Amino acid sequence: MTNKKKALLIGDYTHPKFHPLQGVDEEITHILHDSLSVQCSENKQMLELGNIEAFDLCISYHDSWAEKVSSKQAAGLLSFVSGGGGLLVLHNGIVLQKKYELAQMIGAKNTVHPSFCKLDMRITDPEHDIMQDIEPFEISDEPYRFEFDPFNETTILMEYNLDGEWHPAAWAHAYGLGRVVYLLPGRDQAAFQHPEYRKLVLQSAKWAARCPS
Repeated sequence: MTNKKKALLIGDYTHPKFHPLQGVDEEITHILHDSLSVQCSENKQMLELGNIEAFDLCISYHDSWAEKVSSKQAAGLLSFVSGGGGLLVLHNGIVLQKKYELAQMIGAKNTVHPSFCKLDMRITDPEHDIMQDIEPFEISDEPYRFEFDPFNETTILMEYNLDGEWHPAAWAHAYGLGRVVYLLPGRDQAAFQHPEYRKLVLQSAKWAARCPS
């Protein structure tokens, strides 16, 4: 395919806290190969507007829990998405929440981190473009819990079951002219090898980046 849209995958190779980008980068690049070309980087300066505006989609697998992105980097990402860009946040990528304005754009923040376990996923909005032909599935991952921003309207796409209770596991919404998606699974490379989750990552990226179907 010529003139593929471009995605920037931001993560941590050198000093990840829990979730290295190694391996995950290969899986995501392969999943998106037919629809988006993926550039992988741990350089957070890529989030500055002068750099990120060259892309159609930003994928956050950011894992720097000890430090915030800079105000300039946060402003770049906010401007990129509100101006029409896409943002796909995967699992730990929600650490961008350390900047409140980014948490508001994502729509929620991670508050509790229960232990790794098997999770049953159910579809809560089967009519959404992202969820077309996605079947309920089981995956082993970390069942993050979230506090949602009361000023942000979002659509819960999927929920997971833990101890008999259902909790949000994926959501999507518009932000300005752009689109934002969050997906809970993604603890390690193995998560991205799950066939149903691979399909979900692809359809989320295509929706956020407005790729032709």
